[in-house]
Amino acid sequence: MPIGMITLVVVAVLIYFGVAQRVLDRMGLTDRAALLFLAAMFFGSYIPDIPLTRSLAINIGGGLVPVVLALYLLARADTGRERSRAIIATLISAAAIYGTMKILPPEPTYAQFLDPMYIFALLAGLIAYLAGRSRRSAFIAGTMGIVLTDIISRIEVGLTGGRGTTVIGGAGVFDTVVLAGIIAVGLAEIIGEGREYLQGGSAKEAGQKTEGKVNLRGVPGPALMETAEEPVPDREIGTDTKGYTGEVSRGENKE
Repeated sequence: MPIGMITLVVVAVLIYFGVAQRVLDRMGLTDRAALLFLAAMFFGSYIPDIPLTRSLAINIGGGLVPVVLALYLLARADTGRERSRAIIATLISAAAIYGTMKILPPEPTYAQFLDPMYIFALLAGLIAYLAGRSRRSAFIAGTMGIVLTDIISRIEVGLTGGRGTTVIGGAGVFDTVVLAGIIAVGLAEIIGEGREYLQGGSAKEAGQKTEGKVNLRGVPGPALMETAEEPVPDREIGTDTKGYTGEVSRGENKE
């Protein structure tokens, strides 16, 4: 079974059994919506490609549905900053993939252990996470980065007099567009959960260190925290309003 189909089935099973609930919540999707999108990707890949221009077409399952999902998530971004970050991450991802395409051959050779399609998907997913940071931004950048690269490549071929038709998402659910989005979200979840776990552990340790301490002056801040069991001196050194320094009893008013 192709790796794209295996990935799609695994994701569908995780969503069905509620394992991916936290990821979907952070992306702003429900289980039902996610399963509907996955089903649309699967069945849409068997529908004939939709021509956009004389030399550019798009596959429904591998191109149109992921693009619609990415635009939907972009519209549901919580803040304008997240939306801007997703767009910038998309441009960075597209530029990196385009540059890599100039280096790697379009078809696998005997010296390559991995198909270029999967290399592009891994690269797009990694860059999408690093630039987008959030799960939602990572999926948008991973998916749209590949789509934008296909469009740029088609324009370049047309300008150089090349012929043929470029199909966005041409391999259906096995296409780089789908894999890049899934890989980007997976990296965001794994690395993000790891960072949150480490930060939570640090916070827990900090809470254990300050346990049993009180703020003697009623002002928040670790610098003013002292252990309640430490003896409090009856007298302390104070300064009056005239600038004289002397011993002041606690509780006395200095005039």
